[in-house]
Amino acid sequence: MSPTPAVLVLEDGSRYEGEAYGAIGRTLGEVVFATGMTGYQETLTDPSYAGQIVVMTAPHIGNTGVNDEDPESRRIWVEGYVVRDPSRIVSNWRADRSLDEELAANGIVGIAGIDTRAITRHLRDTGSMRGAIFSGEEAALPEAEQLRIVLASPEMSGQNLGAQVTVPAPTVTPARGEQLGRLAIIDLGVKQSTVENMADRGFEVHVLPMSSSFADIAAVDPAAVFYSNGPGDPAASDAEVLVLREVLDAGLPFFGICFGNQLFGRALGLGTYKLPFGHRGINQPVLDKATGRVEITAHNHGFAVDAPLEGAIDSPNGYGPVEVSHVGLNDQVVEGLRALDIPAFSVQYHPEAAAGPHDANYLFDRFAEMVRAHAASKESRA
Repeated sequence: MSPTPAVLVLEDGSRYEGEAYGAIGRTLGEVVFATGMTGYQETLTDPSYAGQIVVMTAPHIGNTGVNDEDPESRRIWVEGYVVRDPSRIVSNWRADRSLDEELAANGIVGIAGIDTRAITRHLRDTGSMRGAIFSGEEAALPEAEQLRIVLASPEMSGQNLGAQVTVPAPTVTPARGEQLGRLAIIDLGVKQSTVENMADRGFEVHVLPMSSSFADIAAVDPAAVFYSNGPGDPAASDAEVLVLREVLDAGLPFFGICFGNQLFGRALGLGTYKLPFGHRGINQPVLDKATGRVEITAHNHGFAVDAPLEGAIDSPNGYGPVEVSHVGLNDQVVEGLRALDIPAFSVQYHPEAAAGPHDANYLFDRFAEMVRAHAASKESRA
């Protein structure tokens, strides 16, 4: 049986012909690359990839199959999937089915058999751009029509995608170990590993929809608030920034990761901007300025906070001095923020890092210690 033809088309007219992988049809999105050599199931189910066609730089994908234990959320979120050499067989005792079967069952249009590293080099030179995968009958459309379809699709800048991935209603995960109180997580695209890490630190975890108001948060009577990772442009999330400012005004301890870091920056009064091709993968070096330690970390972000890397600055929105706590060593991008007068900090990457590495897992302990110290301070003043 001959393979089904497929083609990846980028908005600059670049074309990469291959064969269908997963579902057959058409899909549109921002074409980005991920540099991890493992953990593809966690990548596929990371809600932060909503709206994106993901190109895997590692050439051989699918050899461990897919199981029902490792998903990071309730479904696959990528718009499309691009691989070079899909595994012909599944070679792992935990596998329940093949990656190809999982993609097809979830309606994820993919393409295989193309030079993914050539695409990566192109994206590094030109920046992430809109694109589409056409397979089956769609692959036979005229080239000019395919390009017209790509150019008519929305750009990532200006998109608020959190509503697509957030929980429809609140959920609760019981605390484990020493009880620290309730934690309100605003679900901008939270991963299950984050919820489990928080529960392991003694939080009763309340995951709330992205649209939650400060009154909804206060109704939980939380000991602290957490803003999760998620997709889209932070400049398009004014409502979530206003709610976060109410959290900070109320003096509640706060921790944010990834998209939550960007919204924390905006709440402080800082700006954000789009990176040329972003950081995606599980091998990104970051400097923790407080300890001087270099961590290998998991990233998935195309936007960043605009702030000076050295010294403390006064928050334009009146929250006192703020400093950059972590810096990406590949390109000197802000990877963390710390407020000096209020109990609040954030990082741009993923400390839960399902599939690894686990260098940054200590940040959950740092957050728990901050919440514990804040509670003790309140008691001493009472």
